[in-house]
Amino acid sequence: MNGAGARSGQGEKPSFYMTVAIDYSNSVPHLGHAYEKVAADAVVRYHRLRGREGFLLGGNDEHSVNVLRSARAQGLEPKAYCDRMHRVFRETYERLGLQLDEFMQTSGERHARAVQSLAQAIYDNGYVYKGLYAGWYCASCEAFYHEKELEEGRLCPVHRRPADYIEEENYFFKLSAFRDAILEHIERHPDFVEPETRRNEVLAVLRGGLEDISISRANMEWGIPVPWDPSQVIYVWFDALISYVSGIGYGSDPERFRRYWPADVHLVGKDISRFHAIIWPAMLMASGLELPRKIFVHGFLNYRGSKLSKSSGNVIAPADLLDRFGVDPVRWFLCAETPFGEDGDFTEESFVHRVNADLANDLGNLLSRVTAMIERYTEGRVPSPEASDGLLRRATEEAKEAYVRAMERLALREAAQAALEPVRRANKYLDERAPWELARHPGRRAELEAVLYDVAETLRLCAVLLSPFLVRAPEAIWEQLGVEGSPRSGWAAAGWGGLRPGSRIRRGQPIFPRLEAPAASTAAEAGAAGEEVAESSELVDIETFRRLDLRVARVAAAERIPGADRLLKLTLEAGGLGRRQVVAGVAGQYRPEELVGRQVVFVANLKPARLRGVESQGMILAASDAAGVALVTPERPVEPGSRVK
Repeated sequence: MNGAGARSGQGEKPSFYMTVAIDYSNSVPHLGHAYEKVAADAVVRYHRLRGREGFLLGGNDEHSVNVLRSARAQGLEPKAYCDRMHRVFRETYERLGLQLDEFMQTSGERHARAVQSLAQAIYDNGYVYKGLYAGWYCASCEAFYHEKELEEGRLCPVHRRPADYIEEENYFFKLSAFRDAILEHIERHPDFVEPETRRNEVLAVLRGGLEDISISRANMEWGIPVPWDPSQVIYVWFDALISYVSGIGYGSDPERFRRYWPADVHLVGKDISRFHAIIWPAMLMASGLELPRKIFVHGFLNYRGSKLSKSSGNVIAPADLLDRFGVDPVRWFLCAETPFGEDGDFTEESFVHRVNADLANDLGNLLSRVTAMIERYTEGRVPSPEASDGLLRRATEEAKEAYVRAMERLALREAAQAALEPVRRANKYLDERAPWELARHPGRRAELEAVLYDVAETLRLCAVLLSPFLVRAPEAIWEQLGVEGSPRSGWAAAGWGGLRPGSRIRRGQPIFPRLEAPAASTAAEAGAAGEEVAESSELVDIETFRRLDLRVARVAAAERIPGADRLLKLTLEAGGLGRRQVVAGVAGQYRPEELVGRQVVFVANLKPARLRGVESQGMILAASDAAGVALVTPERPVEPGSRVK
């Protein structure tokens, strides 16, 4: 079992090689495909930023029965159908900004040579024998199942469709011979399968014992012939896994293969984890190849709680979202909304909220604010930082450290939020330092310039950190700040001080206009969340106004809402009205501890609404301008519960 315990040190090769699952070609890609591929692209872009040679491999799995059926249904030869679908997938992934270094076709000659070469090596090493297969098979999965793995009614556990009972003479791989070696490897290297929940699932399967598996199919016209018996073809899953080595030169380019193998990360969905964490390592051990360094198993992206699936018809086409919203909002949602590794859920409401909160309100708003102030107060030229208090510099350094830690362990949501945290702090910093007030005092000119420089430099640096996630905005930020070069030029660009004083800014249009909320959202919900409500010119009479019960209240407690970056849950003390719980979208401007004890004005008779699962029993009032959001408060302390007239 040469290679069973092999594990290279992380510094042995200059490349970072990552793979994504090889997609079936029997239908067009959906948002679930995009979720996995965009995440992998962000990781590889990060490693390129850090100076490693990143290599990302994807492709199409083309030798399935489902592909053959789809081709026949369209009156095409299988190869012609696969070539056409390959173009569809490539075009979609290019629109998503993916930098795929290799996009495999398993129907290609180079891949066929690699499959036959690796299969022959396993056969020559004595791990293949001929036998009779009798068992249950799901055509949609292209996978065999033990009866105990099927659901009631002998339904496939993935597709909930009846499995077929098959009997035929096949070639078998001695998977059972590798049970102890794989178990030992995972126990010695816990990070081999992540996250922990998926590792525990794999360990449970291994400890329960492994059975040998069929690796060929008889009487099939579409597939790669078994090299020692051309009357059979290689089983599609055995074939597809080998794309991870065929795509980097196995069987065709030994020097290229040595440069990239072993893979640093195989990124796969939880429904195919056993193939990648058990069968693939056993195949590599049997052939004498080194094991990959990590298999990271992500969850499903659901739509309103139901799995995105071509077979069920529950799909969202990435192209539709790209047409409506553009590439950066789509990529940001996929990376920043859900803790990576867990199941996520897409709704248009959550999409709009995430993009507006992070990209429009925080990032785009800060760029518009600081470039407008530089134009107004320093004649459009980057000012001097000589009087800097260093606060934002320290904030960016802390964020960089958190960002690197998160990216290295594939915690993409944490990394995305760490990259954006200095932007949020800079928005708050502008409110605290009030450049518009400093500009009124000639003696505080140095302070004014330092504030504007530090905010602009924070934006420049954050554009670098955001560059793995966003493909257009980082360059647009540098362009408006008048910075030469590219935010993707290397990790040195993430050092403080890259903005050159005296250079001219090039203020442009907002890079992230706010998206319209879905029609189901109400004005009350938007206001309670701190979102802007469309202005109206309609006049109301005094009686209509009097229907609003505006009261003064004291903030008795304030806390963040988990998973809602802009929302705070406030407990208001309103005198005779008692205590009220209100959700307010002011976390970008106020820390919870800053609000406790302050007086605010709120609408006391607003219909309750639920935001992120928390009931809001009113809405606090705030004003918004180019400088940000400011709470409406009484000129002097008044008795809680007092009416506002």
